[in-house]
Parts: sequence; structure tokens; C-alpha cells
Amino acid sequence: MVWRDSYLIEIMAKQSTRKKGSPGKTTAKSKTVKKTALADRALSHGKRICWLFVECIALGIIALVAVITTLGRATERFAGVDLWGSLVPFAGAVLVLTVVIYLALRLWIRMRNCAIIQSTRLPLPALMATVLALYVSWLASGEGFRDNLEQMRSLVGGRRQAETSTLSHQVYAAYRRSDLTQMQVLLERAKPYEAIIQEAADIYHVDAEILLGLGATESSFMPRDSKDGGRGLFQITSPPKAALQDVGKHLEGQKLDWRNPRHNALIAAATWHYYLEEMQGDLFLALLAYNIGPKNGGLLSIMRQYGAKDFVTIQPYLQNLPRDYPIRVLTAALAFRLYKAEEQLPRYEETGNARRIQAVGIPGLDAG
Repeated sequence: MVWRDSYLIEIMAKQSTRKKGSPGKTTAKSKTVKKTALADRALSHGKRICWLFVECIALGIIALVAVITTLGRATERFAGVDLWGSLVPFAGAVLVLTVVIYLALRLWIRMRNCAIIQSTRLPLPALMATVLALYVSWLASGEGFRDNLEQMRSLVGGRRQAETSTLSHQVYAAYRRSDLTQMQVLLERAKPYEAIIQEAADIYHVDAEILLGLGATESSFMPRDSKDGGRGLFQITSPPKAALQDVGKHLEGQKLDWRNPRHNALIAAATWHYYLEEMQGDLFLALLAYNIGPKNGGLLSIMRQYGAKDFVTIQPYLQNLPRDYPIRVLTAALAFRLYKAEEQLPRYEETGNARRIQAVGIPGLDAG
């Protein structure tokens, strides 16, 4: 009797459970709901990370522009070597800038964590930071910011940047003095050779505009044999043996013809690459070395003999060699760049042109 009652109670319990729903089905639905919730949560978390990344990038742009602007102006305002008149005020400006950035960041964090911002579903902090970054970027496109950037380059680049800036202005001055009518004739004369010069530049990973400047300076793009032994388009005389061997490998068994414009361009590019590496990428020294050639150890030997370390300190020891050779090459390279960009050679002295030409930049000296 007791057993029967227990059995009946168990059957009734199972029937009741079936009416409410199968335990197995309830568990499956629960798992599906949990998975959906987790997926939604992961998606929401991913969006938050993306917006946070956008916010950080925007704030970084704002901070970068603020630092360059402040330090650029401070460099110009406190230029000099006087301790109390220049160095201490500049250090003070750096300290003030650091404190301001710290306080601004604290204020931003406090703002983004306030109840109003947190209650909205929109990513307001990221949107606000992006709008500010776009506005700051627009301000940075002006001439004032470019001036501040140049001041920063002088500050960070030190002596080498100061020398580069001085020599750059020598190039601009040489362009200003140039007979632009004759220069344009030269540029037109170069057109048949531009393709082979570009090919040579690509093979040896050098700047084609510099090669064009070398060709303009050496032969005015009138290939010929000269009394001093120069041959062809680039007036090749005695290139380094390593450069000749490299060109020979590239020609794959073809006989090297120095008067062939393509071969001549390959030798010039290989030679230019050789001297760039020898001078550790110093453009002016490499151009001097290219002009001097390997005779008697070349420029490197002269520099070691007199203890010269850069373009400025080597010039007094060059004696009869053309010290303005790098300036002439880069002036021609600048003319090629301007002509390609504007299909004319703007006069440097005309209103607004100086800034515009400087914005175009000198091949090989672009600061980017």
C-alpha cells in the first residue's frame, strides 16, 4: 500500500513537470539566452574599445600639435645661449607645458566620467575629441604651424639641422639667381633621358631627382666626351671599381658602353649609391665625394687628414675643387621638381613664391 502510494506520487510529479515543460528543453533555451547575452556584451565591449582607441588617437593629435606649437614658439622667443635670458625661460616653458597637459588630461577624464556623459548611449568623449582634433589639424595646416615645426627641427636636429637649413637657403638663393629661361631649355632637353634615369634610380634605390640634378650639372643633358676625360650623359671619369662591377653584373654579359646613355645612367646611379653609403647618408658630403671621385682616397681621405666631420668644416680644405657643386646639383634638382609640379619655373622673388617653393622642398632634403 505504501509502495503503491509512493509510486502514484512519483507519476503525478512527472506529469506535473511535463505540463510545465521538459527540463531538457528549458536548459537548452537557457543556454541559448546566455550565449546571446554574452555575444551582445562582447560586441558592446568591442565597440567601447574601438571608440576608446579613436579617442586616444584624437587626444594624441591635439597634444602633439600643442607641444610642437609651444616649443616652436619658445625656441624662437628664447633663442640664444644666455643662461637666464634663454635657457632658463625655455626650460620654464617646457615645465609649464607639462603641467598644463597633465591638468588638461585630468579635466578630460573627470568630464568623460560625469553622470551626464555616462548616461547617454552615444560615444560623446570620442566624438568630442575627434572634432577637436580635426579643428586643431586645420589650424596646423597654416604657415604659422610650419614655422613652429621648423623651429622644432632646429631644436631637435641641433648643429646638423642648423647646417642643413643654412645650406638649403643657399640652394634657394642659387635658384633665385638662375636664368630660368635657360633652365627651362635644359629641362626640356632632359625629357628624352628621364625614363632611363628613373630606371637607374629604381635599380639602385636612389632619388631620381638628384640623378637629374647630377646630369644637368655634369653635361646639361648634352652627352659628349670632354677634355678632362668625362664621358657621356653624366661625364663619367673614374667611378669606384665596386660601382662598375655592380653595373657589369646588372647588364648580365652585355658589353659596358660608357657612351650609351642607359649604361652611363646606370654607372652614375651606382656611383651615387656608393658615395651615399660611404658618407652615411649625408647628402652634401656624398655630392662632394661624387664630384671628387676616388682619386687619392677621395673625400674620405681628405676629411681624415684634416679632421673635418661635415660639409661646413671640409669646405676650407677643398682648395681648387668647386665647393658649390652640391648647391648647383640641388638647384637643378629643385628646378626639375618645380617644373614637374607646375609645368613652369616660378620666380622666387615674386610675392608668395618663396613660401610656395620652400613648401615644395629640395630633393634629398625633404623633412617630410
